Amino acid sequence: YFVKVAWAWTLCLLLPFIAVTTYQFAKSKFLYGPTKSILMVLRRLSALLVGTAVWYVCTGLFTYIENLTGVCSTTGKLGEPHRLYATKQECHQDNGVWNGFDISGHCFLLSYCALMIVEEVAVLESLSMDQNSKLRVVINSLFISLCFLTMIWVFMFLCTAVYFHDFSQKFFGVLIGLSAWYGTYRFWYLKPFSPGLPLPNIPLSSKKYSYSR
Repeated sequence: YFVKVAWAWTLCLLLPFIAVTTYQFAKSKFLYGPTKSILMVLRRLSALLVGTAVWYVCTGLFTYIENLTGVCSTTGKLGEPHRLYATKQECHQDNGVWNGFDISGHCFLLSYCALMIVEEVAVLESLSMDQNSKLRVVINSLFISLCFLTMIWVFMFLCTAVYFHDFSQKFFGVLIGLSAWYGTYRFWYLKPFSPGLPLPNIPLSSKKYSYSR
């Protein structure tokens, strides 16, 4: 049940983290005024709307594919005509077992959430604050919470990999999760008309070069 609402947990922590860190960056690094800083925050928060849309569309697609490819197995009474079931829900209402291609929504969502968190928290590498400020305490608390949540997602991902679904269902779940992350943070968010990357707009993969210099 915790995994089923994984996006809600991720959203609750990422929303204040992105808002606070983006506002602080806009004020301290780019010297933006309050209005422009708030607009920057709203632009970055739209990445969560994109993530919500990705989650909604993909989970709906998984359900559609499972219903399209599934067959219901029931223990009907002798002499009763064999009933055709259109959806998994109808099958379960008659205590049947639905056998369809069930792409792992857990593998998709857990991989996507973990990668999104890693992308967003990387902003702390360039964020400077006063040592004893209340803002620093808030940001550090959110950062620790996000790290702890990521550990939970990785653990639950391993549990799903061991105990649930077959290989192909897990493979497609992870593949779609990785594609959603790559399509946003490595492609679309690099474009001008997008939510943009976490400030200061440096892709995570390119930071290896700056570390080595």
